[in-house]
Order: sequence, then structure tokens, then C-alpha cells
Amino acid sequence: MEIAFEPDPEITVIEQYPGVGSTDFWGISFAFSHFDQQDMTQEELDRELTLMRACWTFFDNARSRVSAEMARGPRGGGRNRDQIVRHTFVSELDMAKKVGVRWTQDGHPSETELTEYRDAYCAAIKAYHAEGKTARKWPLRYLIRHTAFHTLDHAWEMEDKDLATSQR
Repeated sequence: MEIAFEPDPEITVIEQYPGVGSTDFWGISFAFSHFDQQDMTQEELDRELTLMRACWTFFDNARSRVSAEMARGPRGGGRNRDQIVRHTFVSELDMAKKVGVRWTQDGHPSETELTEYRDAYCAAIKAYHAEGKTARKWPLRYLIRHTAFHTLDHAWEMEDKDLATSQR
């Protein structure tokens, strides 16, 4: 099914490319765009990391204000808030391994540990960038975008399924 897309006049579309199966299922492609594969300046990297950090902040804010139990439905089936948070963190750990960041603790990190982990993730990305390395097969720009999108997607899922606001 093809969907017509009329871009906002304030937005510049820099590339369109066909997705893969994940695009239809999850809404994000596991295929790299040409833009993903372009070198980033230090300023571009700093901007991308700032945006990823903003996504983490948005996620943390959503996590702190939504109900522990979530409405049932197609977005994630029957997961509650803590299961969504755990899934998001564990998935991110898989991505972080691509730049050598490992989590050796059991369970979900404390707020302090989470901050330390996120700082280490960003520092590792910066180090890979300085060396001109990719995150295994993933371009760094894609790694950052994928991390940010996954985080936002699950923040929106929690907001969508929040029982405290859906019963008003």
C-alpha cells in the first residue's frame, strides 16, 4: 500500500528510500539511508547526541507520570509500564554493544547508574566518531537515530496506553 505524503513546507525531505519488513511492522527501517552513511562533522554529532539525550529525557518523563498498568491492545500486547521500560533498556543495550558499551549489573539501573550508562554510551559514540569507526555494520548516525526513535516510540506507547489519562 502506498501512502501519499505531502511534506510540510517548513520541512525539507533529504531522502526517500524503500524500507524493509521492519518498516511496515515497527515503523522504522533496518536499512541504512545514504544520509546515514555520510560522515558527520563534530557539530552534527553533537546535535545528534543532544537530540538522543532529549529523547531519553522525554522517555523518563513519560515513565515517571504514566500508570504502572497499561491499557491492553495491539501496541506491545499486554506489557505494563515496567516491562516496556525494561524492553527499551535491554534493546538499547544490544545497540550499545556495537560501540563497546556493556552493562554488567543485574536488573534495571538506578537513576545514577542510568545517567552513567547513558554518558558512557555517548562517550563511546564520540570515540568511535573520532576514530572514523562504524558501530559494527551500523553507521553512527543510524545508531543514534535508531536509539532515539526506539526510545520515543516506547515513550509514546506508554502515553497511548496510560490508564490514568485514558479514563478521564
